Amino acid sequence: MANRQMAQPAENPLRLSWHDTQMMATLSPQTVMDYFCRKSNPFYDHMCNNETIRMQRLGVEHLHNMLGMEYILLHVAEPILYVIRKQHRHNPSEATPIADYYIIGGTVYQAPDLANVINARILNTVVNLQSAFEEASSYARYHPNKGYYWDFSSNKVLSDKSKNDKKDPNAAKDDNSGTLFQKQRVDMLLAELLRKFPPPIPPMLQNLQQPLQVASGAEGSMGANSAENHAIGPLDVATESIDMKPPPEKKSK
Repeated sequence: MANRQMAQPAENPLRLSWHDTQMMATLSPQTVMDYFCRKSNPFYDHMCNNETIRMQRLGVEHLHNMLGMEYILLHVAEPILYVIRKQHRHNPSEATPIADYYIIGGTVYQAPDLANVINARILNTVVNLQSAFEEASSYARYHPNKGYYWDFSSNKVLSDKSKNDKKDPNAAKDDNSGTLFQKQRVDMLLAELLRKFPPPIPPMLQNLQQPLQVASGAEGSMGANSAENHAIGPLDVATESIDMKPPPEKKSK
């Protein structure tokens, strides 16, 4: 069986760089295209129109009359920055950009596109968040009596900070107090909400409360009557005793 060679994946051009020490000192807007079009440059495509006009010893102005791949000098910031664009020309007035290359101090790099920039930023954010969660979870402890708590004894900086917060509780309160919700306890807020929006009473409880209300009303009326009787009772008894005396008997002559 013939040996099969595994195809190696192409190297990411965003990780490549190139420079020519012999021509770095002579870079200028007039020579930067010749510097970029060196055969040792991995970013340069030798099948482009620039190579064709170089072989025919033509000027750069002939690129507008050709169709296909070409390189143009896009931006110049002497003496350190040059930007070269790779594009596909469809007609003398229309071309589609493919990639941009920038030369800083004689070293050529490929500029990343927007998708690579966003992917790199997201990946960096996820890695930092993951490392932060892992570090925070390493300080978490649990005890049946205390519950969950933080133990920063292994980290001297965090341990000193927690000790300082315990020594100066007022400073910690000032730092943590920001909103009304943070200043008040949760149970106080729940009690206030319960007072403003009381829950509905079920019908079964309402039926049980009605006899209690009737009984309490009867007891209240009896108590009021007894109080009134107690207030005017002696006068009534005296009056009744006076009214109920029999009339005086007549003496016989």
